[in-house]
Amino acid sequence: MREKPTNAHIVEAADQLFYENGFEHTSFSDIANSVNISRGNFYYHFQTKDDILSAVINLRLANTQNMLSQWELDSEDPVERIRSFINLLIANQALIMQFGCPVGTLCTELAKLSHASKEQAALLFSLFGNWLTKQFEALGFGAEANTLATHALVCSQGVATLANAFGDARFVSQEVRQMHEWLDRVVAARDRHLA
Repeated sequence: MREKPTNAHIVEAADQLFYENGFEHTSFSDIANSVNISRGNFYYHFQTKDDILSAVINLRLANTQNMLSQWELDSEDPVERIRSFINLLIANQALIMQFGCPVGTLCTELAKLSHASKEQAALLFSLFGNWLTKQFEALGFGAEANTLATHALVCSQGVATLANAFGDARFVSQEVRQMHEWLDRVVAARDRHLA
């Protein structure tokens, strides 16, 4: 089996370290040590930490797009696709409780730093938001679709933030259940309207 190029190893390691320790608190040495290369060899691949950050954001965007595409392949039902988004909180519960949401924590940190990459990082939220809007549009919500998508995204971020603060798995399960119930009510109200 062929090994991944060193660039990919560096970006994956940086992604993990930025998530666990934060962008600002992760050094070149931390990343180089985690992939077992010298700093000199490291600089051959990436000149600055900002270059690595940009590569990490691009990796997250690609991974997120792949996940969303997979959800579309897994189900033709937009409701089930939205449920996949909600269930992401359960699937990543242990990591979220320990480190927070990888998207939310990075966007928050970059905003605090007034970092030039904060808009690039925010594209991750846009990717989720646009995908959710598309699902609600497929359900026939028209002009309401974006509002409903934003609500789902806001709820998800709120749950992730409080899960990280409280470290309470029961809280996550309870809030995920309530998000599913909200989705059921929204779809039932649409069905009543169409009847």
